[in-house]
Amino acid sequence: MKEFCFAQDQIVTSQSAHLHPMDIGLIRGYGIFDFFRTSNYTPLFLSDYLDRFIRSAEKTHLSLKFSKLELEAIIRELIDKNDLSDGGIRMLLTGGVSDNHFSPTNGSLFIFNEALDFPSTEKYEKGIKLLPIEHVRYIADIKTTNYAFPVWHSNIWKKEGAEDVLYHLNGQVSESSRSNIFIIKDGEIATPDQHILHGITRKRVIELAPEVKIRPVSFEELIHAEEAFITSTTKKILPVTKLGDRKIGSGKVGTKTLQLIDSFAKMEQKSSQN
Repeated sequence: MKEFCFAQDQIVTSQSAHLHPMDIGLIRGYGIFDFFRTSNYTPLFLSDYLDRFIRSAEKTHLSLKFSKLELEAIIRELIDKNDLSDGGIRMLLTGGVSDNHFSPTNGSLFIFNEALDFPSTEKYEKGIKLLPIEHVRYIADIKTTNYAFPVWHSNIWKKEGAEDVLYHLNGQVSESSRSNIFIIKDGEIATPDQHILHGITRKRVIELAPEVKIRPVSFEELIHAEEAFITSTTKKILPVTKLGDRKIGSGKVGTKTLQLIDSFAKMEQKSSQN
């Protein structure tokens, strides 16, 4: 973590930031967050991340005292003070300390920097394995801090040699625990439309490939897809070549996925130069 962060209402040294132990963000796991990256001192796709953070606050009944412009100013000051050319920035809004230790009240806002941990080059070249599990994430369209289930389950998927899980329920695919998923079959690219977080990287891929179909995707379709990949801030576009014990397509990274990886890299480079 870098030297400075924003804590509640001001920029302070990271070591001096603190949170009340009775905040329902701690005792109930109730809060929201968002995470984005910087490249060449530029916060990538910042407007979209701020819009989602503000929407999440409204939907979870949390009071966010800062406007979009004020949040952007804080973030840019932090980038400057921390000399953050390339790194991660996390925004966190807690549920607050309430009289009944349950209901949301005036929470605390924190904005701080983190080191980035991208998947290895090998995973982009050979693809990854996802472990399918019957589950759907609660209030999936809100980026809450409640990751209890996937954190608990991560020991299981790691033992299976998987990068992450793939949620599906009643025959329909939704998402991974921290990523959106796309499939490619017969030239069509599709991504699920329900029970998902509307990812910013997902949005960028749809811009790069406007022919993407946003629709229900069945588990059966995924099994028989020719290519598949997941998208997220820290994974970018990561190929999926195995689902449980089944190969996706040929079991190798597909041509269309490689094209999108290249196009997305160019999009990020252009964004960082603006």
